[in-house]
Amino acid sequence: MNATSTGALLLCRADPETVRPLAHLLREQMLLARAGEEWSVLVPEGKPWNEGAGQDPEPVDRVLGGWATALAVGSTWPVLALWWDADRAGFTLAAGFRRPVGYIWLTDGTPVGEDEAMRTFAVRLGLDPVLDVQALEELTRPDPEGDAGARLRGLLAVLTRTGLTLPAGLSPGESADRLRSVAAVQRGAERIEWAGWRDAVRVELDAVESGRIGPWVRGPRARAVAAVQLAAGLPLLLWGARRRSGGWAAAGAVLLAQGALGLAYERARAGADRP
Repeated sequence: MNATSTGALLLCRADPETVRPLAHLLREQMLLARAGEEWSVLVPEGKPWNEGAGQDPEPVDRVLGGWATALAVGSTWPVLALWWDADRAGFTLAAGFRRPVGYIWLTDGTPVGEDEAMRTFAVRLGLDPVLDVQALEELTRPDPEGDAGARLRGLLAVLTRTGLTLPAGLSPGESADRLRSVAAVQRGAERIEWAGWRDAVRVELDAVESGRIGPWVRGPRARAVAAVQLAAGLPLLLWGARRRSGGWAAAGAVLLAQGALGLAYERARAGADRP
């Protein structure tokens, strides 16, 4: 590994179409590319770990760990952050609301992490509990011929069994500038940029609508649910009012409100899609 280089990669176990909406919310300029059938890679265009804004800059591992956690909390897929600098290299795996797990090696390859982290890493990614765990545990043992870059490449070699295929040139140990230039020429690569809160809300809505609950939020099924809520809510509200039952009247009002909001949302989103 080049002792003077600092670089980072974010690997998401999802296709670029799925990753794109959440990546916008990081408010960072990045390049997004496919990294196999089930993986995508995000390459930072800037170097926020070098930008202190009047204060000491944050270490690259802390910056990448924060990004990985933010992406994972808002998704159903795990995010793996790889990072390296002049002194160390390592990874952080974030998955949902669970505590992130990570491992660190010194530049010469000396392991300084906890062995349990590798086993947790394997479990969260659904790796083979025997063959893959054995290969990962080899990375936690002293090896005078394996520097930090070789350790990270060994980690990636294990992940190829999950379908991960990083584009040529996106390799641990390369500088951030080199990674950016390589990612920019990948087929299908796209630039992720922060476009303000209005677009961020639109992107987030698109992400919800394209997810598992999307048919219940927008479309024929959502409209049918809203219509049922309106049809049930009005008589329930009237019945509760006649019986002077505040509980039933409130339930009817809630159903009416939900149905009306559902239809209003459908109309608003349809209007926003028109050119």
